[in-house]
Amino acid sequence: MEETKTCQCSKRTTKRDEQEKRSLMNRLKRIEGQVRGIQRMLEEDEYCADILVQVSAVNSALNGFNKVLLADHLHTCVAEDIRAGKDEAIDELAELLRKLMK
Repeated sequence: MEETKTCQCSKRTTKRDEQEKRSLMNRLKRIEGQVRGIQRMLEEDEYCADILVQVSAVNSALNGFNKVLLADHLHTCVAEDIRAGKDEAIDELAELLRKLMK
């Protein structure tokens, strides 16, 4: 009889202090509000160029969020893995940067 194996993979998590978490959540909530504003603009048949400017603002806000989160990731997760001798952290970071730079 063939034995079936279940995945024992563990999902990595990052423990953040409350101030960091609150700051990131506030950024996301502002972005969410901007997106809702764009939805309203579309529903109210606002001018295309005005909507595009707001979409650009959301993209900029998301890029700012990514920069903060990436810096935190480098200073914590990546640095800790490298200090612990986990060289695969460099490959993981390289892959992450490839994905972010699309």
